[in-house]
Amino acid sequence: MMRTARKTQFVAIAAAMVATISPQISVACPFCSAPSLTMTEQVAQNDLVILVKWVDATRPPTRERPADEALGEVSLRAGVAPGNARELARTVFEIVDVLKGPAGDFKKGQQVTLPQYRAAKKGDLFLLLGLKGVTIDWNTPLEFTEAAWTYVTSAPPPDQPTTERLKYFLEYLEFPDQDVANDAYGEFANAPYEDITPLADELPRERLRKWVASNDTPVTRLGLYGLLLGLCGTEDDARLLERKITEPTEEFRLGIDGIMGGYLILTGQQGLDLIDSTKLASKHQVGPDGKPVLDKDGKPLGVPFSETYAAMQALRFMWQYGEDRISQDRLRQSMRTLLDRPELSDLVIADLARWKDWSVQEKLIGLYDQEGYDIPSIKRAIVRYLLACTKDRPESASDETPEHVAQAEKHLADLRAKDPKIVRDAERFYFPD
Repeated sequence: MMRTARKTQFVAIAAAMVATISPQISVACPFCSAPSLTMTEQVAQNDLVILVKWVDATRPPTRERPADEALGEVSLRAGVAPGNARELARTVFEIVDVLKGPAGDFKKGQQVTLPQYRAAKKGDLFLLLGLKGVTIDWNTPLEFTEAAWTYVTSAPPPDQPTTERLKYFLEYLEFPDQDVANDAYGEFANAPYEDITPLADELPRERLRKWVASNDTPVTRLGLYGLLLGLCGTEDDARLLERKITEPTEEFRLGIDGIMGGYLILTGQQGLDLIDSTKLASKHQVGPDGKPVLDKDGKPLGVPFSETYAAMQALRFMWQYGEDRISQDRLRQSMRTLLDRPELSDLVIADLARWKDWSVQEKLIGLYDQEGYDIPSIKRAIVRYLLACTKDRPESASDETPEHVAQAEKHLADLRAKDPKIVRDAERFYFPD
């Protein structure tokens, strides 16, 4: 039951992580979660992009306000017959500016009527996006501001080099207009990490430091800001990130994985020692003085599952992107620490297999039937680890079989005789990298 509860908790956390990093491939910023489409992508995908202001709207008929009554108000102006009550819903806008549209079809001052009701006040601004076919397929009008219009009309298009584009959006992070700030964040969240790192010398270090430290910063952006501060920061910034990491907590902290990633970029192995002692090796939280943090009842405060998982994500990030800031052997050492946590061990075993850490082969065999590990998901992970190990052979068939390969083949043969169903299930869904 406890195992099931922990697994359920993990699924919830993994889904919520705004920045979870794939163990192998990260197409975008490793610690960010972006909107499905940014403004520039929406502009590129639509034929019409128009800024309009609200003029008037007609409500559709309701039970309290029958069609005949509604028709009496607008029938002369709209030319709608009583039998067409459904066509009454409409909103009239006046064009303020045109970014994109068929030449001559839409001009400033011209009115556009949409067959839908949109409540607003006279003069309120909206963004209209549409696709032009036989008729125009309009999207739902989006509330907009002049600042957002200036932002989107000046933004570089998606087909320009990503690093160059990000220089523009960098200036709009934490912009007062939240729609603009969210969109600028989205551009970074969609960007590959390799396209972000060249900006290190241009990043606004002081502003990033302020945003990371502030309780007013949206938590969804903290992972990105922590990562960026790691790319451009100093020893003082490393201490700030360390304080954030070691803050006592009983809650799930969105973005703490990115803060850990930025911290490890700045501090290397020394920082990993701290992550080990506070998040990976210890099951209880430790304060800056090195003493256990106590809860309201005077008992040691446990390390939340989400904090340990975030530390795992930071290890994966450094393995993929750290450029030897921390040696691979040292990263393996930290990951091995988590084998003592049954609730994480199947994930850890998969990472160690990808990282070709064959040093734990005998330990895994010893865990196979051990209490807490004696469940199908962990057993299948161990079998897949052994399968991966058997594939780690020299390129030349004439070379001697390595000892770790021979050991893995022997253990696999033993498990096939002892637990054939588990081995079959593991082999069925084994996809070597």
